[in-house]
Amino acid sequence: MLSWRIGAVTITRIVEMELPVTYSAEHPVFPEATPQALRRTPWLYPHFVNEQDQMLLSIHALLVDAPGLRLVVDTCVGNDRPRSITGRQPLSTPFLEHMAQAGWSRDSVQAVICTHLHVDHVGWNTMLENGRWVPTFPKARYLIGRRELEHWRAEGGGEQQTILSDSVQPVLDAGLVELVEMDRRISPEVRLTPTPGHTPGHVSVLIESEGESAVITGDMTHHPCQIAHPRWSPMFDSDREASADMRERMFGEWADKPILVIGTHYAAPTAGHIRRDGEAFRFDA
Repeated sequence: MLSWRIGAVTITRIVEMELPVTYSAEHPVFPEATPQALRRTPWLYPHFVNEQDQMLLSIHALLVDAPGLRLVVDTCVGNDRPRSITGRQPLSTPFLEHMAQAGWSRDSVQAVICTHLHVDHVGWNTMLENGRWVPTFPKARYLIGRRELEHWRAEGGGEQQTILSDSVQPVLDAGLVELVEMDRRISPEVRLTPTPGHTPGHVSVLIESEGESAVITGDMTHHPCQIAHPRWSPMFDSDREASADMRERMFGEWADKPILVIGTHYAAPTAGHIRRDGEAFRFDA
């Protein structure tokens, strides 16, 4: 498994599933990301686009081991849930076993951050036990954005409401949720930063320790092709224009600085640095 050191903080990637995405004109993830367009950015190959011109995405959690804090950022899809992203087939993955191999037990987790409340970021908040959804990390506080929860309670459709009912409500009922603002500081080394657009309450996670910095993007960016083309917004962004504006601004702030950018859906090697490249940017992984 991949791991990075930022000063006194260690960040470890735990993969739940990998998703090769074939371009479809009828149902494109990124309408502009045709095979022809992707080939015009050679640095995407072979790590982020394969020889068949499939975009490579990963669904993974990031374990942040900071002084006095063990934090899970985003909790993937989770087992036993028939979701549209899995073709309505429930997953049965060794996700918790992989966490254990990294030295993390369920009880050792002290905090969970959901950058937003989509299906692939909240699933392992809970697990199925004797027919009931119970908190996966019973000793953790779950930090959930107040604005994000209010939005999806009011606006979410059928599957989104199911996601809230089995992946969010049980931790609320257990008294483990702390509703937070979008700029919340979690510890001296870890804080949230607002990056709305993909969803109204979306946040990214900044890590700063001993003069070193990293950012866990969440879904303000899904794929490195957006570094070359910041205005390429996926169809499932809540506000595609706002998300494009956010990427242009954040990539501009991070470019040519020693900030390790860790993509929440970037395939391995997953982390790298953003460099200016003409009028846009490139990703040096």
